[in-house]
Amino acid sequence: MNTATATATVAMPVSRKNPGGGVPRSPAISVQEILRSDAKPPPAILLVDSPRDMGRDDVSLDRYYTKDWHDREVKTVWQKTWQMACRLEDIPEVGDTEVYDIVHDSLIIVRTGTGATDIRAYVNSCLHRGTILRTEGGNVRHLKCPVHGLTWGLDGKLAGLPCAWDFPQIDREKFCLPEAQVGVWGGFVFINFDANCEPLESYLECLPEHFKAFGLEDRYKAVHGGKILPCNWKLAQEAFMEGFHIAATHPQSVEYTADTNTQYDVFDGRHVNRFIMPEGVPSPALGNYPQQKIVDAMQRDIEFYGKREIKVKEGETAREKIAERARERFSQSTGRDFSNLSTSEAVDLIQYQLFPNLGPWAGMATPLVYRFRPNGDNPEECIMEIMMLFSKNADGTHPPVGKATIVGINDSWHKVPGMGSAADVTDQDTENLKRIQRGIRASKKPGATMSVYQESRIRHFHKTLEAYMALG
Repeated sequence: MNTATATATVAMPVSRKNPGGGVPRSPAISVQEILRSDAKPPPAILLVDSPRDMGRDDVSLDRYYTKDWHDREVKTVWQKTWQMACRLEDIPEVGDTEVYDIVHDSLIIVRTGTGATDIRAYVNSCLHRGTILRTEGGNVRHLKCPVHGLTWGLDGKLAGLPCAWDFPQIDREKFCLPEAQVGVWGGFVFINFDANCEPLESYLECLPEHFKAFGLEDRYKAVHGGKILPCNWKLAQEAFMEGFHIAATHPQSVEYTADTNTQYDVFDGRHVNRFIMPEGVPSPALGNYPQQKIVDAMQRDIEFYGKREIKVKEGETAREKIAERARERFSQSTGRDFSNLSTSEAVDLIQYQLFPNLGPWAGMATPLVYRFRPNGDNPEECIMEIMMLFSKNADGTHPPVGKATIVGINDSWHKVPGMGSAADVTDQDTENLKRIQRGIRASKKPGATMSVYQESRIRHFHKTLEAYMALG
């Protein structure tokens, strides 16, 4: 079935003259007021404010743990949507491969030529008796079954058939590896199992236009870490789609993060939403907080801003001083000139979500990408991955690509090489997710009650999820 018909019911945007409309908004200074007062203004796309009323209904809890819901997701979501499988820099040379697994399905992503689109995704199963052909990436000249030796070329055509005399039923020309659909955007390689799926270009909706300012294709994957979490993949993703939890979960951050006045945007269509969470300004709960204390707290918690002291003089702001340090660090590390980088791109948390499971961040302050998947066939475990995309050098070169390190369910994120201070925050979130999954099981209430505005991105995600599920 063509997923182009899976349209979620999405409310129309509220009036720009009254951007809150019927949606509750924080009475504190708005994100737009912060951005418009910056010394170096942001790209125009960040000056768009798109709140939407996604309803007041509870979200059913059975979707977070029942095998029935999980099985239906496999058929209507994981086998019907575009998913990011790897980065282009993971497979730069002809013959390079990466393996992408999702529940029972497995694909081998292969670079077959030197062109930008010379990439294929083969079903990772021998056509003889079903053996998995590859368990990890690497460079190969062909795809060979480790059990009986049947072999296919990089073009997917049968290249070797031991004891061919004993397979009179095989038509060698037709005995090719089945393929999934492949698309490329922003340096990412996407796959879709559905032969009748809508094109990736339309599936991405407004994302390519928004990210013109952020150039993800000019970055490389420096760090790739992951962790098995004791919760449903949707719960894990939701934990990173709102700032409502910051004061209780990350209390150290309220000194420099605008939490309850974060901006949440839902755009036309089914698949894309975002938040803009300003940094270098305190939570509204702290009131008129000293600018020097804001800087001191950021240097205390975020390694990137360095140990060299930053002093805020009379008439200066912590936000602009932190942005200055960020531009300096970006320029030093890449040999490129970032002196004109906007304040928002230098310091703010700007996260997008592409349905079903990709979370690319815009700007330079948090060069992250999130990906969430079920851990095999278990609806109460998932794999969360964090990729750090750093700017390439001025000449387009870059250091070696970070290889994936997936740690166990009881391990800290600090076991992932290169995570730095980000591990502190994600460890705090992990502890929450354990409690949420257990609490959902213990609940006698059939649904989760969500806020109207601060959790509007989550509501939007679930409306789209329900639309895909309805097609099944």
